[in-house]
Amino acid sequence: MVKFLKQNKAVILLQGRYAGKKAVIIRSFDDGNRERPYGHCLVAGLKKYPSKVIRKDSAKKTAKKSRVKCFIKVVNYQHLMPTRYTLDVDLKEVATLEALSSKDKKVAALKEAKAKLEERFKTGKNRWFFTKLSVLLLVSMVHMENNVDPFLGCERLLLEISVLEFDSLLHFDYLFASIE
Repeated sequence: MVKFLKQNKAVILLQGRYAGKKAVIIRSFDDGNRERPYGHCLVAGLKKYPSKVIRKDSAKKTAKKSRVKCFIKVVNYQHLMPTRYTLDVDLKEVATLEALSSKDKKVAALKEAKAKLEERFKTGKNRWFFTKLSVLLLVSMVHMENNVDPFLGCERLLLEISVLEFDSLLHFDYLFASIE
């Protein structure tokens, strides 16, 4: 079997507290170990994405909007959706399994990961990684994970979407059929 969940691969979490959040693989364990006898990986991701910065914002406000919050977590392969993107950020020394063992080490690792990811954001590289997923994409991913019709029960969400966003949807006819 080809191992494609490698280090620095950008993924989207599908289950749990951080479902719908983007993360990057730090280290993967294909065969598992004694505590986790299944394929899993250590990921670092964005708990809170940076806000949109506009030209008239002051330097202080721009700095505040450019902040991110991170998480470091061990995740089962089945709860990940790989993307085509890779992130060239070196978090292997920062976040390790030993760092997750105690609270002090984890806080220090989170601070270092936050600094590296904020630096990456400020350089303007990997812009996709630092943007939120759209609501419809997120809902359809979760429904597809659970083998449910992707747009089942989304009528309220669809009514809240503006007309401009409606034009860009791929399944335009399908959405109207599900509302009626």
